[in-house]
Amino acid sequence: MDFADLHPYVYYATRYPFSKGQASNNRICYASSLYLISEGRGVIHTNGRTYETVAGSLVYIPAGQPHHWVADSQDPMVHICCYFDWSYIDRRTEFTHPSMICYDTATLVSTLIGPAFPYSLPEHVKVEKLRLWMDFFEKFYTENHYTNQRTYVRSLKVQSSFQQFIEFFLTFALKEEHIPNLRMSKLLERLDQDLVQGNLQPLENYYRELRISRGYFFDLFKHATGLPPTQYVIQFRINRAKDDLLFSNLNITEIADKHGFSSLHYFSKLFRKINGLSPREFREENREGL
Repeated sequence: MDFADLHPYVYYATRYPFSKGQASNNRICYASSLYLISEGRGVIHTNGRTYETVAGSLVYIPAGQPHHWVADSQDPMVHICCYFDWSYIDRRTEFTHPSMICYDTATLVSTLIGPAFPYSLPEHVKVEKLRLWMDFFEKFYTENHYTNQRTYVRSLKVQSSFQQFIEFFLTFALKEEHIPNLRMSKLLERLDQDLVQGNLQPLENYYRELRISRGYFFDLFKHATGLPPTQYVIQFRINRAKDDLLFSNLNITEIADKHGFSSLHYFSKLFRKINGLSPREFREENREGL
């Protein structure tokens, strides 16, 4: 799955209490699913693995993975669950409800199984601050119905809350080598805002704010963005300048000055290094098709 296609979308989220000793039929969800045990106990069986679940257990089942549940005979569990895809798939012609669960493998349509996440996610973990996780889920509870004109505005709010939850979940579930340091993510938000507003601060202001050394800041920054800080700032400004080259009547000297380059020569040198063309060549070549 290409990260450019990653746009998680929740179809159905609810609270489901089990009865004592209740067992679910073996099933395959076309979408990925997350289950938070809010109370009680139970067992989940999936792909030959068995996990004992208690209050605070969080279970992730990728799309297309068989699984079934058995509730405790004395203290049955309560699921808080959601069914979602890592990028939206329209299955409305095949299913009357968006929960999309198959109980008979002979009828499974493999082409409709949702995409996998690019990195491995743990199937079973225990979370702390259970109430916090429950609050997240409760904000995107949604009925098992497709969005329509009547529910569209409500759906926007649900998806917004779900996006915030997925960010929280991935920060919790992924190992640090797959995601930027959380403090660095917040700093990058501020840096981008400062760049957009033309209020960029000296780099030392940013790493002093994090109370880390210059060297460690540069390491974290490159891990998070793939670029050293100075190159990141240059790339940002060059990209903004490219928009003006294509869609404004400013001359190249005015564009260089507008985006903070000290001289036309310096701007042209950096632009050619990054894009393989001078600003003028880039404008002439790309404006032909506009």
